[in-house]
Amino acid sequence: MFREKFPIFETKYFINSCSKGALSIEVQQAYQQYLQDWAEQGSPWELWVTQHEEFRGQVAKLLHADADEIAIKTSVSDAVIAIANSLDYSGERKKIIVDDYAFPTTAQIWHAQEKHGASVVHIHETDKATLPLEKYAEVIDEETLVVSLTHVCYRHGGKQDIAEIAKLAHEKGALVLLDSYQALGTFPIDVAELGVDFLVGGMLKYLLGSAGLAFLYVHDEHIQTLLPSVSGWFAQSDIFAMDIYQNNFASSARRFESGTPPNANVYAGIAGLKLVENIGIPQIERHIQTITSAIKDRARERNYTIRTPETHGAMIAIQSHDVEQLVGLLAENDNVIVSSRDGNLRISPHFYNDLSDVDALFAGLLKYEHLLVR
Repeated sequence: MFREKFPIFETKYFINSCSKGALSIEVQQAYQQYLQDWAEQGSPWELWVTQHEEFRGQVAKLLHADADEIAIKTSVSDAVIAIANSLDYSGERKKIIVDDYAFPTTAQIWHAQEKHGASVVHIHETDKATLPLEKYAEVIDEETLVVSLTHVCYRHGGKQDIAEIAKLAHEKGALVLLDSYQALGTFPIDVAELGVDFLVGGMLKYLLGSAGLAFLYVHDEHIQTLLPSVSGWFAQSDIFAMDIYQNNFASSARRFESGTPPNANVYAGIAGLKLVENIGIPQIERHIQTITSAIKDRARERNYTIRTPETHGAMIAIQSHDVEQLVGLLAENDNVIVSSRDGNLRISPHFYNDLSDVDALFAGLLKYEHLLVR
């Protein structure tokens, strides 16, 4: 039933949601609705603002947060920057801790703050691709300003115990920013239970929206104390005030927004989130676990080298001698769509995948075993 909503499965075995979620009929229709509204109404800003607030509410529900704690952003980079440029690096606390699971853009943004006085320290993963809690305990101290965490690693799918790390950080007075891009939509996320101060994510992957739309969660206690150095008309207390003589920040997390938001992508974002909500995150989590377990079992039967640690998200990584060639052969000859990072074949199922996709994948891998590390 759900698979039929995604036209790509008529011709492909798509197992690549960690890169981009499959396009649904509902999201296609949402874009068409945006174009129709634009064509028929010209510039219906009141309608678009209503859409923004609907999307904000959906994100809040997804995270078990309040809508006033959500800012709409265009990318996770944009979201991290909004926090990074709101912090003061001139005091005793100037250390930024970044884990090895980090997506490059997040680490690069923190390093960009070095010119303001920040000092970036990296937590290195073990040879088993894990990040033990004791590694954090060794470096988080009273000089730590932010611990920047990654929920699920984009390279191999490793997953961290965020709540325990956040507890450790808060005991030392540090803030916690969590990048949940590779996690959102695959298992339940409750910002209060995790204990994070900030969370960033986007619609491109398992939330089934499109590029150009992301979001930022800011715990209520930080909203009034942080003043971004980047602003815009959607960051104002009254977005229609058009006041050029002052910068009057919104009292909610909207203060971390800036200029004209991505109206078309918000339509798509609403449609994607409705799909995920209708199926249910717990059900999605169980289904993904079934598929990833099947992938691991098949890989072990063939003695392929799995680079994904035992605790992981919706991704299994298999090591390859020439992963780019392998990805290309699977796509060209077998209609199997997967991706690569760091020398690994990334296989990332979602609720629309079933065992027929796994069968097709391993039928292809059997032909190209010379490209796999065994």
